[in-house]
Order: sequence, then structure tokens, then C-alpha cells
Amino acid sequence: MAAKVEFEDNDGRVVRYVRHVNGGGLVAPGARVHDGASVAPTAYVEAGARLGDRSRIGEGSWLESEVIVGDDVVIDRNVHLGPRTRVHDGARIGAGARIGSDVVVGRGARLPADAIVPNGTVVRRTGRAGRADFGIAA
Repeated sequence: MAAKVEFEDNDGRVVRYVRHVNGGGLVAPGARVHDGASVAPTAYVEAGARLGDRSRIGEGSWLESEVIVGDDVVIDRNVHLGPRTRVHDGARIGAGARIGSDVVVGRGARLPADAIVPNGTVVRRTGRAGRADFGIAA
């Protein structure tokens, strides 16, 4: 697998990525991914995004610009995290979830597979196993 990958986007710009040492996922310049994190080979981490220690990004997932993911987070396959979203430590996001821009996923929150979370939503952890409370940010 090549250590660096280049693509031409829809606007004709060349976009360059490097493969993360743990998992081989594609990381844009300006993104910070902890060496202890795992990024699947077909996952993307865009510029300005940060990924914490022991966090895992699944196949086909995409972290847009300025997304911050804490430690011990699991983001399953084919998940999209919109710009400026924050995912706090210990959160879990199920396969196929679509998370909008400026969303906050609280510490230890769980989002089910195929969840759709609108822009600006705050997702809190609840006491019920496997459930999350979607509150709209004030």
C-alpha cells in the first residue's frame, strides 16, 4: 500500500493524503491522528480533524474538517461526521450513521446503526442501555 495517495476532486484540485500507521486509512495534511488510533484503509480524516488515542474509525467512514474525536471512541463502518462535530470520550456510533455539522456527541453516548442526527444537535448519554437522547442545542 502506498504511503501517500493523491486524488483529483470534482473541482479539479489535487488532494493529498498519507496513510495512517495503524490501519492504513487516509489522513489529510493538517489532521492529527494519535498513533494509538486505528483508521480503516478506506476511511478518510480531513484537514483540521483530530482523533484521540484508542479510537477506531471503520471502513468507508469519513471525518470532515475540524471534527474532534476523543479517546476510546468507536465509529463503525460507513459513518459520516459533518464539519466541526465533537465526539467525546467513550462514545459509540453505529454503522451507516449520518451526523450533521456542529453536532456534539456526549461522553459515553451510543448512536444506533443508520442514525440520522441533524446539524447542531446535542446527543447525551442516557441510563438506558443502547439508547441516546437527541436534544437540540440551544
